[in-house]
Amino acid sequence: MALKITTWNVNSVRFRIDLVAKFIKSERPDILCLQETKCPDDKFPLKRFKRLGYEHVAINGQKGYHGVAVLSRLPFDETSKRGFCGVNDSRHISVTIGERAGLKDQIVVHNLYVPAGGDVPDPEVNPKFRHKLSFLDEMRSCHDVHVNGHARAILLGDLNVAPREHDVWSHKQLLDVVSHTPIETEKLNAAQKDGGWVDAMRELVPEPQKLYTWWSYRSPDWKAADKGRRLDHMWVSPGLMDRVSGIRIAKEARGWAQPSDHVPVTATVEV
Repeated sequence: MALKITTWNVNSVRFRIDLVAKFIKSERPDILCLQETKCPDDKFPLKRFKRLGYEHVAINGQKGYHGVAVLSRLPFDETSKRGFCGVNDSRHISVTIGERAGLKDQIVVHNLYVPAGGDVPDPEVNPKFRHKLSFLDEMRSCHDVHVNGHARAILLGDLNVAPREHDVWSHKQLLDVVSHTPIETEKLNAAQKDGGWVDAMRELVPEPQKLYTWWSYRSPDWKAADKGRRLDHMWVSPGLMDRVSGIRIAKEARGWAQPSDHVPVTATVEV
């Protein structure tokens, strides 16, 4: 069985529901993980998703900001969510898919939205950046979002850090820009290592090939400039990596009318 799982920072699920539907009809993922839904749970467009074939939904939202959701064609065995840094600002949700979906061995999926961190890469003067660094530290130490012996686990989402030299259009020019500063990349890499995760995207597409999932709204011609960053990630447990048969970045979605500045990333996993 081939399981298709997508991560996408949609930048408002209600505003971009038609774009989400367009993507679903084209790609047909089994599991769709959204970030920055900007929607309280009681306003989430459940009926539209059910018409699109997603009967099973786990959401952790709030009004106007942040928010994560997992939409699935397969039923969940369990769902859970947790706060980070002492606040519940709707940045994490996880699901377990197993017996109810007909899988012999369970798969745990964590959907995360790491804080963006503002514009100034100085935790002393920018509380948003300080919060981001604290969040990354907690990812590193939090066993709830580690592999924890699970042979089949996935952590994905908008992690808001482009950790490698070829995850950005210019390593030198972005060293002092939030999302690619040395302190952020160091902390994200530590969270990946200590959590026991494998960077599936870079395992399949090694450097020096460039990989981007985000292009700024500030660029007047994003496609021609192609000044992207890889802010969206797909991590897997070591025991699952050899079952990841492909990953596709849907770059074309950035060119749709009124798009998100992020594009969907879809992995195909043989389960």
